[in-house]
Amino acid sequence: MNTAHLWHNARLATLCGEGWGLIDDGALLTEGERIAWVGPLAERPDAARSAQTHDLGGRLVTPGLIDCHTHLVYGGQRAAEAEMRLNGASYEAIARAGGGIRSTVAATRAASDDALFASAARRAQALMDEGVTTLEIKSGYGLSLEAEARCLRVARRIGLERRLDVRTTFLGAHALPPEFEGRADAYIDAVCQWLPALHAEGLVDAVDAFCETIGFSPAQTRRVFEAARALGLPVKLHAEQLSDQGGAALAASFGALSCDHLEHLSADGIAAMKAAGTVAVLLPGAFYMLRETQLPPIAALREAGVPMAVSTDHNPGTAPGLSLLLAAHMACTFFRLTPLEAVRGITLNAARALGLSDRGQLAAGQRADFAAWDLDHPNELAYWFGHNPCQRVIAAGQERP
Repeated sequence: MNTAHLWHNARLATLCGEGWGLIDDGALLTEGERIAWVGPLAERPDAARSAQTHDLGGRLVTPGLIDCHTHLVYGGQRAAEAEMRLNGASYEAIARAGGGIRSTVAATRAASDDALFASAARRAQALMDEGVTTLEIKSGYGLSLEAEARCLRVARRIGLERRLDVRTTFLGAHALPPEFEGRADAYIDAVCQWLPALHAEGLVDAVDAFCETIGFSPAQTRRVFEAARALGLPVKLHAEQLSDQGGAALAASFGALSCDHLEHLSADGIAAMKAAGTVAVLLPGAFYMLRETQLPPIAALREAGVPMAVSTDHNPGTAPGLSLLLAAHMACTFFRLTPLEAVRGITLNAARALGLSDRGQLAAGQRADFAAWDLDHPNELAYWFGHNPCQRVIAAGQERP
């Protein structure tokens, strides 16, 4: 059976090189799950002559989008807490009063596996409809071995039952569960003990932590990272969101894939990330929802050459949005990214934030993940908001229905 497909009549934004990598009257030849050739249709190789052909209708085609930081699996919602914040309560005050993450933990523990899957699958579909082909999903709302494992299994199930590549991240060090009140070090002991079992079950692609005054200290975070390193697992970090804890430099010392949030990132943190090749993941949805005023040091990151990714950070407390395109728009509006930086941030650099080198561009050898848009230029991906211009999505060489 011929598995070669020629996708033609498109304006390609390959994102190869330093710019957009535009190819007018472009085409892609795919074989199985991979791209075999990309270029102008007139230069197609002989192998394309016998391929099945697909007319893309003259649309703009980009790499499939990558949402590299989400908390998609959870029970309940926190609209009431959002109202409290709008009435003047701080994020920290809500968390210390037993709200925040803990309230979602209670709802998650109480939900059945099927209920968790149904709600998470709906959220994933919203992202998929907007061109997302790779999605990271963190645990962190179970905060016990059994509940964390349930959440990670649900995340894996989404990847198995949807035409979507799901990467799972263990975020046991997200918050202190009520049964460990006043015993944060003991809880970190437990997190480190759970990790080998979760990894042995094939549930963990990376390990994350929340290093913050209302989360875990750098010393506690280091212990989690050491447990991850002992298993050969890469690390990521919620770093410098509300204060400068030196988390970015700590994570970089472990060769972290990414440091995320970064509103309070220091010059030392930037230098450490640059040296380690760590990606800065920007989360403008949380910045917006929390009405923050401290901007991430974008100019310094840019000058240092630290790659910047953009993500939804979808979660029920501080970023309930489900539009990666809106996150890209916000990254330009609030953080002053250029459209090119924002689009690379939801494709190529988002892939790097997940440790993936086989996607995020349209090039031979890459996964055949791409999306066709009712747009003229890729800068429009970071321009429009409030509607979805995605027309077709091809994931691992197969078109989604």
